[in-house]
This record gives sequence, structure tokens and C-alpha cells, in this order.
Amino acid sequence: MSTEPASLSHTERDLTRRLRENIETVIRSSSNSVKLVLTAFFAGGNVLLEEVPGTGKTTLAKSLAASINADFKLIQFEPDLLPSDILGVSVFDQNSQAFKFRPGPIFTQILLADEINSASPRTQSALLEAMGEDQVSVEGDRYPMDELFFVIATQNPMEFLGTYPLPEAQMDRFAMRFRLGYVSAEDEIEILSAQAAQHPLDSLAPCLDLDDIRAIRLASRKF
Repeated sequence: MSTEPASLSHTERDLTRRLRENIETVIRSSSNSVKLVLTAFFAGGNVLLEEVPGTGKTTLAKSLAASINADFKLIQFEPDLLPSDILGVSVFDQNSQAFKFRPGPIFTQILLADEINSASPRTQSALLEAMGEDQVSVEGDRYPMDELFFVIATQNPMEFLGTYPLPEAQMDRFAMRFRLGYVSAEDEIEILSAQAAQHPLDSLAPCLDLDDIRAIRLASRKF
């Protein structure tokens, strides 16, 4: 599957290739997964990754954010997580004698919703409006999401203890749903060797800026 459609100009195809290759300096053995994530990202969709912990899901999300210098936040979904922990709350300001909205971690450009099915369905639903309408409603007020807003959610296998099935309305918000798969023994040795001194993610530099991403997304809507 290619992330460089024929309808894109030579410059835009070069930019997508550069981004993919930059991410693959960290995610070395999941080239197809990188292509699928980028395809959804350029199309303005969201991605659900289904896999056991430790297969590189978080590293993939962080690599994408670092490669375009995007704002990145991670929400660890747990049974005691509340919708307000995701969306934010209104706090009374003693100085102004008024309530002020304190945004939650959902207000970012690239959001990793880690182990999303470990939280209750009520908490999972806090993402619905942001993913479907590009906005969040809190206490009657609406707050727009960043134009780049992109969710990478991870889901533990349903046989894991403490998991909740995602409702159909939530599943409908994802453009893609796939598994990363395990790496081979040879690739695992290579990954561990590359992390002996420092994690490759620590030295990953941006290769595109947000204007490049906007141009690619705009071109992608034409076909």
C-alpha cells in the first residue's frame, strides 16, 4: 500500500516519502504499519491499533509527532479515568472571580489514546465529539480542535482482564483498524542493539513542517 498516490505532485510525493523514511529509522520492522498510519493521517482519519503491549505502538505515535514537530499528548486509559480527565474542567479563578476553562490533554495535535478499552464506555465516549465533529463541548461551551487533530488509539485483546468492548459509535470514528504484529527475532535483536546507548526516538529530528502536512492533506482530498 503506497502513501504516495499518483495524483500527488512530485513535491508532495517526495515529502510523504521523506516522512515515512524518517519514521522508519525508529520503526524499522513495521513498514506496512507506518504506511497505513500515514494514509489515515493524510486523509484526516483516525487509527485503532489492536495488539498486546510492547509491540511499538507508542513509539510509532511519538515518531510521527517528532517527525513533523507536532504537539503530542498521551492519555493512559484506566478504569478510574473520568471524562473530565480527558476534556478538561472549569476552575474558579479567585482573581477574576469567574470560572475559567482548563483544557484537558485532548487539546493537542497528535493524541495517543493508550489502551482505550481499559476505561469504561462512559469515559471512552468522551472522544466521540472531538473525533467526529472536531470540537469539544464542556458545560455548554464549544471548543474547536486543532486542524491537525489526529488520534492513534490502542486496544488490548478482549481476553485481557479489565477490558471493555468499544461501542459501535466509537468504532465508527476510526478510519482504520489493524494490528502491528510481532517483529522477527532478528529484528528484535537489531532494535535492542540500536537502543543500547540511547533510544533512536531521542535523536529523531523533524523532517517536515506543518505547512507541508497541510499541503499534502489538501492534495489528498482531490482524489
